[in-house]
Amino acid sequence: MEKGAEGKKSRVLSGMRPTGRLHIGHYFGALQNWVRLQNDPAYDCFYFIADWHALTSDYADTSPIAENTLQIMIDYLAAGLDPAKSVIFQQSVIPEHAELHLLLSMVTPLGWLERVPTYKEALENVKDKDLHNYGFLGYPILQCADIVIYGEPGAQLFVPVGEDQVSHVEISREIVRRFSIFYGLDVDYSIFDQVDDRRVATKILGLEGWERIEPGIAARFRSAARRLAAEIGLSNLHDKLGTLSRYFPYRPPLEEPDVMLTKTPRIPGLDGRKMSKSYGNTITLSESDADIRAKTKVMVTDPARKRRTDPGNPDVCPVYDWHKLFSAEEPGRLDWVRQGCTTAGIGCIECKDAMAENLIKWIAPVRERRVKYEKNPKQVLELLDQGSNKARKVAQGTMERVREAVFGWEKKRKEIGCGGKQAASGE
Repeated sequence: MEKGAEGKKSRVLSGMRPTGRLHIGHYFGALQNWVRLQNDPAYDCFYFIADWHALTSDYADTSPIAENTLQIMIDYLAAGLDPAKSVIFQQSVIPEHAELHLLLSMVTPLGWLERVPTYKEALENVKDKDLHNYGFLGYPILQCADIVIYGEPGAQLFVPVGEDQVSHVEISREIVRRFSIFYGLDVDYSIFDQVDDRRVATKILGLEGWERIEPGIAARFRSAARRLAAEIGLSNLHDKLGTLSRYFPYRPPLEEPDVMLTKTPRIPGLDGRKMSKSYGNTITLSESDADIRAKTKVMVTDPARKRRTDPGNPDVCPVYDWHKLFSAEEPGRLDWVRQGCTTAGIGCIECKDAMAENLIKWIAPVRERRVKYEKNPKQVLELLDQGSNKARKVAQGTMERVREAVFGWEKKRKEIGCGGKQAASGE
């Protein structure tokens, strides 16, 4: 059981952009694991629909986003996500995401964003859209805000990803680390009562000339410590300071997210490439039996098997990859496929037909649940709104901590004798 240092349940955060109905690649690549995690008592799960992220590349035409958001929520529910076990919410109705994104952007170096591999690849490969805008460049900062706003002190925060997505979480960790240095590293005023310690610290921090107590010395020490920590890293700063580290307490306002590596089965598209809506090579979770049979009939197979009498190699055949997902529970079916393919005992059409029938059996209950929710879109939106309300309460709690760390308004109000809390953003 995954628990934080204080014995709290760990939190899990993930989401998808509303770019259309979900397909079986989404199910086996993410949704299946999300359902498993929501049923594990070790985790509190937060799953969202990232409609702001849809704007980063599709800002020119937002007309499909509302309908796509509804359809993805239906797919979430049909796939087995349970609003009683997970917090399922819509990103854009929680303004705290945007507020935290703004604050994180203040400390994130431009070079960090420009070196993100997916950013450079998209600029080179996407020709039908203009991606030269801050929204696309700043995507990792908004993504970071989406994640860490659901962190809780003393609890681990996980993002389930495959190995090819680890870098996305790593840049979030770097951003949070830098943010926490600037707004979580402080100075203990007792250092100013210790002449020898203060003199050593001034040399380490590059504050020669500030050995004496003068107005503004605390701010100078704080700023110098933060700048040096941002430059060389917090642990290296502590190494330099040695025992003097006790004068520089560190209370990070945000939790760093951790990667939860998730093994996902190989599920290529109908044409053998990565399954993607943009390639038109998918089977959606709402696909009809007739369309499943028609689409799978033209699936690519082992390219070396050109004639019915040619033996094939199932290990390089996309149809066999699908068999392993949909036919594994049928006794003897996988052996039948391997034996028949390698000996040319069966043809590709027979193999595809057998797989299609098992795919239809697998998808039937998912599609049945989907039809039930499709008939009641009002209920679907009510469930989404309820989840968004739950998520916003968590986000508001995080932003109270963050605002105080950045601005110190509650501390200032107490100093001047003002009662009550500062009005929350958006209220």
